[in-house]
Amino acid sequence: MIPARSFSGQSVALFGLGSSGRATARALVEGGANVVAFDDNPASVEAARAEAIPTGDLRDADWSRFSAFVLSPGVPLTHPKPHWTVELARAAGVEVIGDIELFSRERRAIAPTSPFIAITGTNGKSTTTALIAHCLRWSGRDTQFGGNIGVAVMTLDPPAPSRNYVVECSSYQIDLAPTLEPSVGILLNLTPDHLDRHGSMGNYAAIKARLVAGSGLAVVGVDDAPCRQIADELESDGRTVVRISQGEFQGCGVDFDGRILRRRLRGTEEAFFDLSAIGSLRGRHNAQNAAAAVAALTAVGLSDAEIRAGLESFPGLAHRMEEVGRRGRVLFVNDSKATNAEAAAPALAAFPRIYWIAGGLAKDGGIAALAPFFPRIAKAYLIGEAAPAFAATLGKRIPYEISGTLAIAVEHAAADAEASEGASGQESVILLSPACASFDQFRNFEVRGDAFREAVGALAGIEMAHKGEA
Repeated sequence: MIPARSFSGQSVALFGLGSSGRATARALVEGGANVVAFDDNPASVEAARAEAIPTGDLRDADWSRFSAFVLSPGVPLTHPKPHWTVELARAAGVEVIGDIELFSRERRAIAPTSPFIAITGTNGKSTTTALIAHCLRWSGRDTQFGGNIGVAVMTLDPPAPSRNYVVECSSYQIDLAPTLEPSVGILLNLTPDHLDRHGSMGNYAAIKARLVAGSGLAVVGVDDAPCRQIADELESDGRTVVRISQGEFQGCGVDFDGRILRRRLRGTEEAFFDLSAIGSLRGRHNAQNAAAAVAALTAVGLSDAEIRAGLESFPGLAHRMEEVGRRGRVLFVNDSKATNAEAAAPALAAFPRIYWIAGGLAKDGGIAALAPFFPRIAKAYLIGEAAPAFAATLGKRIPYEISGTLAIAVEHAAADAEASEGASGQESVILLSPACASFDQFRNFEVRGDAFREAVGALAGIEMAHKGEA
């Protein structure tokens, strides 16, 4: 835990008592703050009390005595309207912050030179965070990683000069971190997302831009117009920017030719990083993630040999294009985290011959947007509630069956791929990339992915992949 000593002896209000909120409250208490914590859910308040976190109804509180208000990032700050606690805080002139801001202040006070890499973007944040943390650990560096990736930032070990921090930041967290100043800030990409919480694409982009605007080095993906504009504006303001891309471009930065990353930075020797044999980094979207990692790791002092070793040993994220096993020339890939068509597209783009397991609880639009990838699909195996609708979309364009359950889909896909293995002459992939939520048959996408892994493991002759440390 990182004790939040920046508010020692002061009164602090806190709202939002999920697991990360309770972790933040404990950090404040440990740091000597007088905390009053609350939540709209009575069960969450009871859970906090059971952990000896001081609670109280913030509707009845004297807000004039609070030095700060710590808000859970899941609670509306501005849109569609500010939460009632935010309105009370603003009326009393109390600053509204989040856990990333608390971390930033503690680091600044204790070990301001400790390497701190912060990552944001609409897509790819978690993979990039895990990849950078893995490379640092593989090189022997003391490394902590957390944030939006699922590890509450205040539960990490306290700042120390040689301790590296790799933190994934959502737009909600950035909005609550006014003094976020990472050593390296990464903005991967921007597409419309969370506009109900930010009001407009302009507001959303401006919030994301704060992370790189406050960094010592800004690493910015330039494959979309909003990010290119942000990179241009940062350079116009005299900030140091490294541009990255999943394609090729001229000038300084890190780009990708479809096989090899090329790094060209001022004051750094040109270097090349071959991604072609790294299964966990398949696809151009992962090339952008790797390009961000190369830029950041170079900046914090890893050698090219250390970076290459880290990239080559990266096991990938569970449930995100995760290679779970192989039988002969048939590869089994778990992409259960693809809960809509947009999320499924990178996996479909990454493999040339696919036996596709799709379906579940459909999102708006179904799979119509994936039509450009249909020529890659040898056969589809449809499961869950979405199966009839997906079958109608596929029509006569590609073969399909309505398998119903995931276990049957795995069994049938494996048999079909094995039967056609010799005829195709190329690697076949059994791909679970559902383009659907899981809730019709599974509690969440993790449980669905675990069920896929178990079904693959039950097949005869499977060589299962072994996950390394991320």
